[in-house]
Amino acid sequence: MSGAFAEILSSVKLGEDERARLVGLHARLAPQFPAIAERFYDAVRANPQTAAVLSHPPDPAQGERLRNSLVDWMASGLLGPYDDQFYERRSRIGRRHVTIGLPQHYMFTAMNLIRSEYDDRIATLYEPAEARLVAKAADKLFDLELALMLRHYQLASEVKLVERERRCLAERVTAIQTLSAGLAHEIRNPLNSAKLQLQLLERRLRKLHDDPQLVEPTQLVHHEITRLTHLLNEFLAFARPPELEVDDHDVAEIARAVVEAERVLAEQRGAELVLVPGERAPAHVDSGKLHQIILNLVRNAIEAVERGGHVAVTVGGDHDTVSIAVEDDGHGIPDAIRSRIYEPFFSTKENGTGLGMSIVQSMVTLHRGTLDVRSSPRGTRFDVVMPRR
Repeated sequence: MSGAFAEILSSVKLGEDERARLVGLHARLAPQFPAIAERFYDAVRANPQTAAVLSHPPDPAQGERLRNSLVDWMASGLLGPYDDQFYERRSRIGRRHVTIGLPQHYMFTAMNLIRSEYDDRIATLYEPAEARLVAKAADKLFDLELALMLRHYQLASEVKLVERERRCLAERVTAIQTLSAGLAHEIRNPLNSAKLQLQLLERRLRKLHDDPQLVEPTQLVHHEITRLTHLLNEFLAFARPPELEVDDHDVAEIARAVVEAERVLAEQRGAELVLVPGERAPAHVDSGKLHQIILNLVRNAIEAVERGGHVAVTVGGDHDTVSIAVEDDGHGIPDAIRSRIYEPFFSTKENGTGLGMSIVQSMVTLHRGTLDVRSSPRGTRFDVVMPRR
């Protein structure tokens, strides 16, 4: 059973006796379902806003379908069982309400209207003492139904919030990419000139004086120029991500190549790196960029674990998508910085550029994929999901 549904059921506390009363109520109330449905949609049609939403686009047969759907909803609500199939049926209704843009407050007024119809009929169908117990059971059912309906409005709001945050991040990244591209262009030419002149100087020194003490400073400068060149290349990879060169590749094989290459680093740090066995995962991807995505995630995971720690790479998917999961059992990402891990130039590493995860996210986005992270004090898991085509 869905965790969310189980939590709602637990909160409502719809007991076995109450469920039995609802089944008994169905036997008495079912003949009146069509009348309740008619009164409900009379009230809906009397409200211009709800009538406009439900009658667009115009469909002469829609009224009959809506009434039949409401009758089925009332019957299944009373009869149950309140299992995963019940949850999925109610979820379809909730998602439909979100899709057509039905305002949330209409859920309350609609539920109260049907609740009132039930209360009136329960009062005539039962003796007063029993009627109170049946009405209480019906109230819990309506609370359950309302919670399930409104859950999808909450989920839709969360999706919109995430999308808004991603748009804001994308705008900031675009601005930084523009700045980085200009800065990298200005640095590249003098850096290349400096490297060339250094090589010439080094040759002359070796030719004129075979003194290691004279050559040693040039080697130090050469090392620093190489480090700056590497940093510059990262800048350019972030600022101007190249177009994809896609072809058919086995994602599992790309992941296997990364794991084999990085196993030495894992062993040096006293960690275990494994590829969870799985089937082939063919997809239309840029193998070089996907290799870099997995490589960055695996290296971060290796650096996150203590000696004796574990890192696992899993490749899977379904008919339409392929997924790559990189999971470690380190100390996790602190809440204070988790929301910033994709920000350019943000790094918690002493010598980090803060571009690794930004580049990973950029490359995943180029593949029209998603990158998600889950972290706790027991470890961190990154999930990459991409369309196979």
